[in-house]
Amino acid sequence: MPLLDIKNLSVSFDTSIGLFRAVDGIDIAVDSREVLAIVGESGSGKSVAMLATMGLLPSTATVTADRMTFEGRDLLAMGESEKRSIIGKEIAMIFQEPVASLNPCFTVGFQIGEVLRQHLGLTGRAAQKRMVELLELVGIRDAADKLKAYPHQMSGGQCQRVMIAMAISCNPKLLIADEPTTALDVTIQKQILDLLVRLQAETGMGLIMITHDMGVVAETADRVIVQYKGHKMEEADVLSLFENPRSNYTRALLSALPENAVGDRLPTVSDMLFEPAPGVR
Repeated sequence: MPLLDIKNLSVSFDTSIGLFRAVDGIDIAVDSREVLAIVGESGSGKSVAMLATMGLLPSTATVTADRMTFEGRDLLAMGESEKRSIIGKEIAMIFQEPVASLNPCFTVGFQIGEVLRQHLGLTGRAAQKRMVELLELVGIRDAADKLKAYPHQMSGGQCQRVMIAMAISCNPKLLIADEPTTALDVTIQKQILDLLVRLQAETGMGLIMITHDMGVVAETADRVIVQYKGHKMEEADVLSLFENPRSNYTRALLSALPENAVGDRLPTVSDMLFEPAPGVR
């Protein structure tokens, strides 16, 4: 049984000009100790699908699925109280734009401590000790002092590490990383990716990596789902995807990599007509 198993997920939003379907009938499954990459350009529905899984979409969203289970438990049928006990503890998410995701009015220590109080009941010295351990684990120096800092007093890379510390604070069974290296310089990007892969290997958690960067996919993933306009275009293990892509859209993504350029012009995804790969809904 997969750790997370989603069948025929659709997400629609009510807008002033009618219903907009951001995710259209996709299947997603990930096992423990597996790294699944969900890849596609901006607007392909990658983040929306995972936010739907977390129950974090606004009231204007309509979420339907034939099945959405975590360790066999039905996420769609369970009550709010039970779901709150799982989300943030057993299923955690690293959001895009860490500076925007952290509350500027509270210190880093307060925000990490809130997670520990809510899900583990840790307070006082026990919470302080755990917070220092977490910041040291994600590579932040002078951890005890950094707990007193506000987000604006830290660099983008440090804020991203704080977000990772918050996400792993309860030792989740599934971690969703949504564009975890966005807006970071190349050196910090590599450090963050290495950190996530190391943590995944050490803890045995499942890891879903949402990205548009095929280089990240090649470096980190075991299996890949390719999305375009809310549809799944292709799903394959990472080696098969790079060596023998089945959909035109996947071929377009790979052709747009700088190392695959032919002549003076890189192809764009609009240069090709897209259809799902054979056997993919």
